[in-house]
Amino acid sequence: MAFFKKLKDKLFKSSSKLEEGLDAIVEDGGIAEVVADHPDPVRSSSTPQEIPPQPEPSAHPIPVPEPIPNPATVPPSKPDRAPLAPDPASSVPPLEVSPPEQTGRSEGLLGRLLGRGEGRTVVRRTLDDDMLEQLEELLISADMGVDTALRVTANMAEGRIGKKLSTVEIKSLLSSEIARIMEPVARPMPIYSKRPQVVLVVGVNGSGKTTTIGKLASQFKAAGKSVVIAAGDTFRAAAVEQLQVWGDRAGVPVLTAPEGSDPASLAFDAMTKAQEDGADLLMIDTAGRLQNRADLMEELAKIVRVIRKKDETAPHNTLLVLDATTGQNALSQVETFRKISDVSGLVMTKLDGTAKGGVLVALADKFGLPIHAIGVGEQIDDLAPFDPDDFAAALTGQETR
Repeated sequence: MAFFKKLKDKLFKSSSKLEEGLDAIVEDGGIAEVVADHPDPVRSSSTPQEIPPQPEPSAHPIPVPEPIPNPATVPPSKPDRAPLAPDPASSVPPLEVSPPEQTGRSEGLLGRLLGRGEGRTVVRRTLDDDMLEQLEELLISADMGVDTALRVTANMAEGRIGKKLSTVEIKSLLSSEIARIMEPVARPMPIYSKRPQVVLVVGVNGSGKTTTIGKLASQFKAAGKSVVIAAGDTFRAAAVEQLQVWGDRAGVPVLTAPEGSDPASLAFDAMTKAQEDGADLLMIDTAGRLQNRADLMEELAKIVRVIRKKDETAPHNTLLVLDATTGQNALSQVETFRKISDVSGLVMTKLDGTAKGGVLVALADKFGLPIHAIGVGEQIDDLAPFDPDDFAAALTGQETR
């Protein structure tokens, strides 16, 4: 739940854009209605109010004052004497407090402070073709893609054409539909008994591969797995140094090679080392490469061929790290990398830096690849397993989680 709060706080760009757009759509042709604020579904005018249970007696009950006698008929009492009982004929009767009238609703101080029972104004708009078209355009602008946006709005509209909907109701429908699409792909990275389990991490320049490897390695090590990292981005010294920092932090060895060395050769040596050490996981970083560079993509294919000489089933996982800020370009990246390296799962980073978080919905709808984790920052706990309900609620800006 802590990560959901962080996700919701950091997805403000996406959720704010959707929320502002939904408000504008509903207000365009909507009608204001007065509804009961804070309705209580348990109580109604036709159902008698249930008397709440009485609290258990306290070990030190608050004393109830005795009835006040008439001073004209009772002599003064001395300090050490019990007070005399008043004369029933002449004493003033004790003050009787009648129980509150059962009105069918308990207001209370908190209810009054919150305006419980007061009416509030809600704008609702009739769902029609014009409204659906506006919803489609809004979802497309959030990078959900044309096909996915049309499918989502069609499912939202089913059985609801002609009905009046508020922004809150539309957000609930939208969140439910997004969660339904994402549910089948929300799967953690599988762990196999094969040792070492080879995890190849690929992606374009700047997608967050190196940081993702460091975070995953640290988390696996904390879970009791022995991990080895191979710094396969031999062309960028900063990437090697960054991995070494993560390795030191997590207590994980990082295997390196001289700058400019053949990354396929390093991957082969890393597999040999991991086998000798009996490591559970070998995570291989690769240089960032643009999907339209045939020479770089061929280099990645070479890495795959070489490690299969050591283990024909390797790599056992190929994680494609995607930068959420690239928007629809992420779809073409998935298509290209799948052809070269047989991508088995996705990790989406930088969701905190974009107003187009809907691209993750488009990826799930089009490819159906497992989404293992999402990242919303640079700290180790900013990478967490993907939860479809939390993501849908955060993306749509729901307040009910």
